[in-house]
Amino acid sequence: MATETHGADHAAESGALVFHPMDQFIVKPLFGDASTVGMFTITNVTLWLFLSIVAVVLLMVLGTSKRAIVPSRSQSVAELAYGFVYKMVEDVAGKDGLKYFPYIMTLFLFIVFANFLGLLPMSFTTTSHFAVTVVLAMAVFLTVTILGFVKNGAGFLSLFWVASAPLALRPVLALIELISYFVRPVSHSIRLAGNVMAGHAVIKVFAGFAAIGLISPFSILAITAMYGLEILVAFIQAYVFTILTCVYLKDALHPHH
Repeated sequence: MATETHGADHAAESGALVFHPMDQFIVKPLFGDASTVGMFTITNVTLWLFLSIVAVVLLMVLGTSKRAIVPSRSQSVAELAYGFVYKMVEDVAGKDGLKYFPYIMTLFLFIVFANFLGLLPMSFTTTSHFAVTVVLAMAVFLTVTILGFVKNGAGFLSLFWVASAPLALRPVLALIELISYFVRPVSHSIRLAGNVMAGHAVIKVFAGFAAIGLISPFSILAITAMYGLEILVAFIQAYVFTILTCVYLKDALHPHH
């Protein structure tokens, strides 16, 4: 550790480029000792999770409180989001899935706002942390699993039994299906956090090169392009997480299909 610190100091003194693109993901307490983070410590993660919730409430509650035939901007955005998610649930999970639309709508809006708020300067991207995305993914996994057994009883296990396959292959396929089912929350959470983290890290790398005179214009151009891409990724990752939730919900409601 001492060697690494000495190397960093030497690089700084010699004018070498030194930056740490992963520092932006460090969890820091808002009050008290900066080196201590406990279970109930209020951190930058806590703050930006709270702001994501506030943003959802502002859009869906306050933004639509004065509904009119000619909608305001906030009402238009809220209605557009409502219709988009409603159609997604209906198309993927079917009419039966619309009963669970409020949960899926809340999930989509929370991830969208968490992703977009993380693009603000000096902000913290909560969805770049597996501690956040794993909780979201596990909530979906447990919800659809419990719902599957409540709705179908032991018949939910038919999800793992490929009746159309040859009899000799069915046990092997059942084992593969069972493993893939329990891997769902892992892939569900890693996909969101990994994509968000990677994009932000790349932007920070390009920003580090902006201090070099000759490279600076190209670095700024790259940052602008990456930022535009991250705006698209912020929405796409929320969409992917939500549509996979709809697919899992469909399996729970109709395991025989």
